[in-house]
Parts: sequence; structure tokens; C-alpha cells
Amino acid sequence: MIVTRFAPSPTGRLHVGNVRTALLNWLLARQAGGRFILRLDDTDTARSTEEFAQSIRDDLQWLSMAPDAEEKQSARMARYEEVLGALAAAGHAYRAYETPEELDLKRKVLLGRGLPPVYDRAALQLTDADHQRFEAEGRKPHWRFRLDAALPHEWDDLIRGPSKIDPASLSDPVIRRADGSWLYMLPSVIDDVDMGITHVVRGEDHVTNTGIQLQMFAAMGKPAPLFGHAALLTGADGALSKRLGSIGVSEFRDRGIEPIAVKALLARLGTSQPVEPVTSDAPLLAAFDISHLGRATARFDEAELERLNASILHHTPHSAVAGRTTLTEAEWNAVRGNIASVAEAEQWKTVIHGPLAAPALEADDGAYVAQAAETLAALPFDDGVWGALTDALKSATGRKGKALFMPLRLALTGQPHGPDMAALLPLIGRDEALKRLGT
Repeated sequence: MIVTRFAPSPTGRLHVGNVRTALLNWLLARQAGGRFILRLDDTDTARSTEEFAQSIRDDLQWLSMAPDAEEKQSARMARYEEVLGALAAAGHAYRAYETPEELDLKRKVLLGRGLPPVYDRAALQLTDADHQRFEAEGRKPHWRFRLDAALPHEWDDLIRGPSKIDPASLSDPVIRRADGSWLYMLPSVIDDVDMGITHVVRGEDHVTNTGIQLQMFAAMGKPAPLFGHAALLTGADGALSKRLGSIGVSEFRDRGIEPIAVKALLARLGTSQPVEPVTSDAPLLAAFDISHLGRATARFDEAELERLNASILHHTPHSAVAGRTTLTEAEWNAVRGNIASVAEAEQWKTVIHGPLAAPALEADDGAYVAQAAETLAALPFDDGVWGALTDALKSATGRKGKALFMPLRLALTGQPHGPDMAALLPLIGRDEALKRLGT
């Protein structure tokens, strides 16, 4: 069974890049009938809050991407300690005592010599007496994972293809700070092992992390998941944007964007597949293929999202919005082709039922509208009444095009643009239509 995970830190609200990562993992799991796990990486106790954790849950629920299970790293500290002890005993992890200032000085010296700023592993030379001395001084160690060229550092990426890192070019990563707090690398690996994660899809900024973590899986004697690294999102202009780090689910919701529109756009960004208006997850799941994601940066355009949202609403049945609008099915079907949000549809309720302020008309248009009232009063008021009215007026007045239709639309709706009058006029009703036309 495919098991994926979405692992945000509850230190803020989800932004569009987070949502895309969650969606790719959700699609991969749901398409295969697998499991999708929410793992809250809340080891940063100073910044992680339950409020942010709940906002993440709410956002996933709004997107209809509720996880099959939830895990919290804060509940797993003893397990991380256990694995660290085993890695240390096997020579894969070691204690070091350099201060940030000492490490910074070492990096500057190496850079000054034209060398890569890789940690020199001086801590591996410490004796038991050295450790006892540091302990007596009250100096706490941080822990590093020992990279080894003999351990796996190559993989076939689900998106990027053959990938690798050079362990010799990297410093042994710090996995636990001197204050006892955990960094991301090792707890994530332990969680993936214990939770049976089979596939991990994340941003390309994690490529180096993956090469390092493959070594951690091997050091634990456990198989690694399959990894895929998606290109990062850019703004509409092709540049990385701070805006992308702030726009998220709450803003989508406030702007009247439909959840399916968010998913329909993000599922296709970075692929050769067209972005299409869909009204359910089924087409997205049927067409999803992680290998279709390219290596080029994917552009997220808010204007494209809004256009897609409107197009989706134009195809959305009344049953899908019945709990969010007071419009009847007939009213919804009449106006949905001219709205950008469900909230906007509500504005047409007044247009249909009134009261409606009489619009200002040109003098000759006023006489024309009065003539339209007389003509309408003599016609059968059925579903074809708009066509019958305009045909009669065209024959009687010689008007055509905008001169024929616009004064009638203004008088009947108060708006110069909007839904098809053939659908709208029967909903307005005979008496109200005659009233608006001036009789």
C-alpha cells in the first residue's frame, strides 16, 4: 500500500506552496487507494501552537483532503532518543562541542583558503577525558550524523530522475542541538520508518536533505521511501515572490475561490497537462502521474486561478452549492455563467425578485421601453417570451443589436451586462417585468 505524508510545522498558516505539496502527496495516495498522513513537525516548541495546528487541519478539511491519520513529533521524543543512542553506539552519530562562534571562525578560515566550508570532524578525536572535562565545565554537546561515502547517496527521483549527493562535500549534519532540541533531519527519518511511509513528495529545496537522509535510513537498517522533488513555485512573472509565502487557504476562502479550483490548478502546474475546469476530484485523480511533473519552475498566477474558478462555477450544478446560496436551481442555472464566486450569485437574487431602482434611460430609449411593455403585455409569458418580445420589437421599430437589447436589459435588470435574458426574464415574472418596463 502506498503511504504518503504531509509534514508541515505548526508555526504558521499554510501557504500556496504548502498546499501544493500536500495535494501531490494526497493525489498519489488516493489514486492508489493508499493512506495519507498528516505529521505535525512541532519540535519547535517556542513557535509551534495548537492554533496553527488546528488551522492546518481546517485548511485540509476545506480542501476535502482530510488525512487518514495524524501524528505529532512532540509525542515521540523518547523514540528519537532511543534511535540516537543506537546510531551513536554503531558509530553513525557523535558528540561535538564547538560553539556557533567557533564553527563560524572555522568556516571563514576554510573559505579564506579557497576550500569548501566543511566541518573538519575535530570532535571525533575527543577522548573520554575530553568529554568528562566538557561535562564538568557544564558544556553540553550537540550531536552530528556521520556521513559516509560507503552508505547510499544516490536515488532514482520520482520527478528528477537519477540524483545523488557527494557526502565528502557536506558537513556532518547537526541532528540535535546542545539544548536538547531536535533538528528536522533525523526525526523525519525515524517517523517515515515507524509510520510506514512509502513515498515522499516535497520541494526541490530538499534534494540535499534526501541524500543525507538516505544514509540515515541505511544506518538504521531500514528501507527508504521513494522520493520525488517538485520544482518550486514562482509568481506569474517567473520570479520567486514573497507573495507566494503569504497567500494561502484563508485568502482563497475569503476571495470566494472554490476548493476544487485550487486543486485543479495546483495539480497541473509544472506539467504538460492542460489546466481544466473540473467539478470533482475524479478527473484529477484519473489523470495524475507524478512523472509528468517537470524540472522547470512552475508559475502560479492568481489571475489564472480566478479565471479557472469562474469557469468551474459555470459548470457547477446547484446541488454542489445548495447549502451556500439561497438561489433556486433555476435561478442558479440562469446566473452561474456570469459569476466569479458563489457570493456574487447572491447579488442576482435582488435583480430577479427586486426591488430594483429604475435606471436612467435616454429619451428615445424611454419611449422604446414603454413600447416594449405594451408588446410584452400582449404576449404569452412562457420560456420563449424573451425571443418573442425582441422579435416583435425588431419588426416594429427596426432596431437591432445593442440598440434593440441594451435598453431592455437595463430596464429589466439595472445592469448593462449579465446572464442570458432568455433565462432571466421568465424568472423575473410577468408582473414584475411589466412594472420595470413602466406599466
